[in-house]
Amino acid sequence: MIHGLASTGKALLTQLSRTTQNHPRRITTAVAALLLTGGGAAFAVAALGPDAADLPVRQISYPVDSLAEGTALDALQAPGFSLYRSELTRSSDTAESLLQRLGVADPGAAAFLRSNDAARQHLLGRTGRLVSVETTDDHRLRKLTVRWAPDDSNTFQRLVVERQGEAERFSARIESAPLVAQARLAGGIIQSSLFAATDAAGIPDAVAIQLAEIFGANIDFRRALRRGDRFSLVYEVLEADGEPLRSGRVLSAEFHNNGKTHQAVWFQEPGAGKGAYYTLDGQSLRKAYLAAPVAFSRVSSGFAMRFHPILQQWRAHLGTDFAAPTGTPVRTVGNGVVAFAGVQNGYGNVVFVQHDKAHVTVYAHLSRIDVRKGQSVEQGQTIGAVGATGWATGPHLHFEFRVDGKQQDPQIMAQASAAAAPVSAAARPAFERLARSMRMGLDAAAQVQQASAE
Repeated sequence: MIHGLASTGKALLTQLSRTTQNHPRRITTAVAALLLTGGGAAFAVAALGPDAADLPVRQISYPVDSLAEGTALDALQAPGFSLYRSELTRSSDTAESLLQRLGVADPGAAAFLRSNDAARQHLLGRTGRLVSVETTDDHRLRKLTVRWAPDDSNTFQRLVVERQGEAERFSARIESAPLVAQARLAGGIIQSSLFAATDAAGIPDAVAIQLAEIFGANIDFRRALRRGDRFSLVYEVLEADGEPLRSGRVLSAEFHNNGKTHQAVWFQEPGAGKGAYYTLDGQSLRKAYLAAPVAFSRVSSGFAMRFHPILQQWRAHLGTDFAAPTGTPVRTVGNGVVAFAGVQNGYGNVVFVQHDKAHVTVYAHLSRIDVRKGQSVEQGQTIGAVGATGWATGPHLHFEFRVDGKQQDPQIMAQASAAAAPVSAAARPAFERLARSMRMGLDAAAQVQQASAE
């Protein structure tokens, strides 16, 4: 569920659509929150005001006593004030270097961070954790807070270090709190690759990978992208105390590839165990087979003839090689039963999955095997990890799709496989309400993308 400010989605999104048409350059925040509950949806949008330069300016002056004069300073007796600053942690941080970067000059606070177990475990030596501090006007620490999400749940943890009174004493505690999901609009134009376009648009890699996964069975992102292809999407950003902590799920997306438009919306039928992506007319995007056994990555050797690096001769490469670091999870592309799991000649550590009487997939050069012969596996289940065993010159996954014993192009097999069932008749009204809202959100995202391009 997405928590946030809610209102009537249709009226607000109508206002959003009109605003994007009339003032595409003035959009600062188009969608502030999106609620998904029980198949229904509502958008909440932030105020889309005019440019600050267009607003009237009024200057007001007040005489004040100079604090540089001793008499004025003695008379004022101004109370102390607080200073605030945030930074991301680095693996090389010590207590002193971190506090110095945060503008804190407090030896007692540094000594406490060095000696406290919670601070040593969750702060020092950690990379990329957001740390916020509140200090006195003379840069002594009042409060330090570090936030992180330990897993993929909807909660985060925070370590809070606080000064106790005016003495050089501090306390530390760890708290848990719910993450708040906010919806963001984004879009981009393909110039060279998907990741180059998402980087240019400031879209996190995790969201770009989801985008490739959603449309992977219909768009070959490694061979079929064209310069000028464009996309727009609405996705979640999970916040902790108002600070973005990590990206969440893609809620809706649209991709224009080589003259054809592909659309997707996330929907979970009431009572269903999990949701899935559908076209805006309710057809499932889930195929019997995934297009790739690893998360979207560079293909180092496709389904074609190649010069074999070990045998030093040209021969058919009847599979696809996915270059990825050792340890990258490998997943089965479809439901099936493990027909073989072990070591086999040039394949090294390899897993064979029998999907039906005719279809078998092969996952070779694994660094580890996580399944056993005879075990049932589901689409997307991790069965091992990328490695360099057997006849491999470097870490990668060799993947084959066999039909009646003959290797076939995995991308073609994924595109031709049967789709899952469409949205049920009972859930159709809720889905259509969601699809209408998402359509308006995607239109707004396209306006944002167009305004950015101009």
